Amino acid sequence: MNTQLAAWALVLNAFVWGVSWYPFRLLEAQGLHPLWSTALIYGLCLAGLLAWRPTVWRHLLRHPFLLLLACASGLTNVGFNWAVTVGDVVRVVLLFYLMPVWSVLLAWALLGERPRALALLRLSLALVGVAIVLKAPDSPWPLPASLPDWLALGGGFCFALTNVLLLKLKDTAEEARMVAMFGGGTLLAASVALLSQSAGLATLPPAPAPGWVGLVLLTSLAFLTANLGLQYGAARLPAAATALIMLTEVVFASVSAVALGAAELSARTLLGGALILLAALLAARTPAPA
Repeated sequence: MNTQLAAWALVLNAFVWGVSWYPFRLLEAQGLHPLWSTALIYGLCLAGLLAWRPTVWRHLLRHPFLLLLACASGLTNVGFNWAVTVGDVVRVVLLFYLMPVWSVLLAWALLGERPRALALLRLSLALVGVAIVLKAPDSPWPLPASLPDWLALGGGFCFALTNVLLLKLKDTAEEARMVAMFGGGTLLAASVALLSQSAGLATLPPAPAPGWVGLVLLTSLAFLTANLGLQYGAARLPAAATALIMLTEVVFASVSAVALGAAELSARTLLGGALILLAALLAARTPAPA
């Protein structure tokens, strides 16, 4: 029973992330830039956690890696939330889920794990897949062609780093990890928003209005619930099972985006996406580092 509940908790997390593009686009339509949406949503989640556990922030002083987790998680949310708001949702999610590439490279650089044959196969599949997705008919090279592309790639790298740090910090309190993640999302989103305003990429939030304030509150509750599901499920299931279940986010995002006209499924995207997902599936089914 606990295993089933843990699995459904991860599915809930994947669903919330998979359809999160929609409230962010609704908020942008009301004048709230996705960076400010992220800062407000995560700020409310952080306030709720601190009200529940007022002294939990002290864990950050005892575990410096929690501060690194805050930075990695914060940049993950900056990249993903901004990208899915302004870009093609399916393309963004596929580029974001380059986990096999980043996992192999991070394990090699940070853990000294030289990649074996299967890891190199996953790496090759994912790289070919992303090259197919990125290759535009009018471009001689498969390079990121827009701000959403770069945001998705950068956010995906930070997501891989976040997962590595969550594994390293598995013995710390769940609420401490949550505070680090929501705190990083709040501070980094607000900081990047202020910097982006000076570059003309973001605007100041509009005056408070019942419509967007209510949507921010509901989205905050959804993200808080999703993060609780992630913490609960990931702590009770093998890493391979967690990785497989989290891939359902791609399904939720793709189906919802195509149904609501926020993405186009071209033959190139389908082929490249299939290779990326195959690489991710091989990574998830590998019981030990390869």
